[in-house]
Amino acid sequence: MAITLADARMNTQDDIDTMVIDEFRKSSWLLDNIAFDNVVSPAGGGATLTYGYTRLITERPAQFRPLNTEYPKAQAARKRFFVELSPLGGAFEIDRVLSDLGPALTNETAFQMNETIKSAQAFFSDQVVNGKRVSTPGQEAGFDGLDKALAGSTTEMGAGASLDWTGAAIADNRAKANDALDVLDEFLSLLDGAPSALLGNKRTIARVRSLARRAGYYDRSANSFGQQIETYNGIVLVDLGDKAGSSTPVIPVESRDVDGSGPGGPVTGLSDLYAVRLGLDGFHAVSTTGSVVRQWLPDFSTAGALKTGEVELGPVAVVLKATKAAAVLRNVKVQ
Repeated sequence: MAITLADARMNTQDDIDTMVIDEFRKSSWLLDNIAFDNVVSPAGGGATLTYGYTRLITERPAQFRPLNTEYPKAQAARKRFFVELSPLGGAFEIDRVLSDLGPALTNETAFQMNETIKSAQAFFSDQVVNGKRVSTPGQEAGFDGLDKALAGSTTEMGAGASLDWTGAAIADNRAKANDALDVLDEFLSLLDGAPSALLGNKRTIARVRSLARRAGYYDRSANSFGQQIETYNGIVLVDLGDKAGSSTPVIPVESRDVDGSGPGGPVTGLSDLYAVRLGLDGFHAVSTTGSVVRQWLPDFSTAGALKTGEVELGPVAVVLKATKAAAVLRNVKVQ
């Protein structure tokens, strides 16, 4: 059975749990819309937090068959993958003297809870793209992200060259703007269905927004929280923001030597753009059969000046059921 955080909200009776879930949903379009396949059960002796699945690597072709001949033999290719679920979140410590100072919505406990939620959300977004499973004995944690899953795949585009989508390159050049739109549409066509979202940073999303306006494909509307959701031809534009506890974008803007040992040197201002099709047959999250989000408020009813609070998402992981349910456009020059 698959659930979203909105479904998890409906199943909780605790006002604090509801508030925490809403904060996760408001702070991340991805967390609000991705489905969690909550089938992993850690209960029982010898149970693990492992989720196994089969990924469709290559689809089989079809063709005409001349009479009195056989079809050429071809098979679709699948590969077995396993992912380990891990909890993520954070803890904070508060002095009991500070706990109730100020209004309830802005006191130290509420402030620390909100900041921990923001950090956990940012860390999840970072791992969705950049995650790499830690397999060191005794320290196993995390999951592989899209950057690793798509490297060298049929839905990785632009790895050996750079695309100049800066305002200086296309602002007054209709031909180059149309070329950029053609590349974007070609990139989106790599997926096996309509993409749910384009994932980028502020600069890549700004460039896609500019192209969408030129093509007449730009739109925006308010979601259930009153936030403005932007789309390119119906595909949601998602800025994944910064890494937890820093001002570094989840999807970096950096210098790269895209032609390797070729004649050109490093090109500055390059970034990547990801497209995903959300769904249990595409890209989705995995959780245990219990609660997806949990929180523990500091308990000031017992002795001790310092009390601990925690917020936790999971144990969770993300999986890519079909290679063509996600794609990456490499080396887009955005500055």
